[in-house]
Amino acid sequence: METIQNELLTVEVSAMGAELQSIKDSDGREYLWQAGEKWPRRSPILFPIVCSVNNDTYRVDGKEYHLPRHGFARDTEFKLIAQGPDRVTYALHESEETLKVYPYCFNLAITYKLEGNKIHVIWHVENTDKRDIHFQIGGHPAFLAPGCKEDEPLKGVIVFDNKEQMQNLKSYIDGSHELTEIEAETKDGMLAINDETFADDSVKFHKSQTSQAILLNPDGTPAVTLDYRCPVIAFWSPYKKQAPFICIEPWYGLGDHRGYDGEFKDKPYMNHLQPGASFMSEYTITIG
Repeated sequence: METIQNELLTVEVSAMGAELQSIKDSDGREYLWQAGEKWPRRSPILFPIVCSVNNDTYRVDGKEYHLPRHGFARDTEFKLIAQGPDRVTYALHESEETLKVYPYCFNLAITYKLEGNKIHVIWHVENTDKRDIHFQIGGHPAFLAPGCKEDEPLKGVIVFDNKEQMQNLKSYIDGSHELTEIEAETKDGMLAINDETFADDSVKFHKSQTSQAILLNPDGTPAVTLDYRCPVIAFWSPYKKQAPFICIEPWYGLGDHRGYDGEFKDKPYMNHLQPGASFMSEYTITIG
């Protein structure tokens, strides 16, 4: 476990999965779900897939491989490669075990950098293979829902930078989805969260409809703001578990839609790198 901090924030990160463990402000208020029976994670890194491939199976050049939901990075120990008072970087590369389930050589680096009341979450993927590689990557931070307590009804409000009517993908409680779009339950750029919001597992906006989501305090002030440039943003909390958190998930990728059985590289929202090329992106978490 490593700690980075400044005068406004104290952040803890674990080498296991390069996962955020805690975000506290200068008053000691915790903003991140602290794991538990209702969900055992806090802010996993999703790589090399986002969501699921159908039947945990996908194909590369006709050969079948198997990956669990959200891939292997979240359950793999990263190596600490750089640190300072206000930043830390962890890295992961292919191994004998990863090559069995993901047949590419890669370097994956995750950096957390503090700037005032902001946390920059930076993803860097490098192709160290001799052929093109294909991957997806995403974040899954679970933020405590302001004013909510465990075993009480979930409630909250999220405000978007897009005030127009948005479309989300038709999803199902088993985590699958279709590419069919339905009208999101937003009004004037606001999404009211309650126990039924996640009856179909998650709310997924694709096609870069929004680049900012603000989770409000009960008094209407911002508690947590996420800024992102990714094509997909998802929201989730375990249905009917009355868990006091809301996940805000920036994704460069999307799980298999129902019935997809094509090649891995041809999936919607797939990222491609030629040998020696790199992908870099980030999202920011603003506290308060």
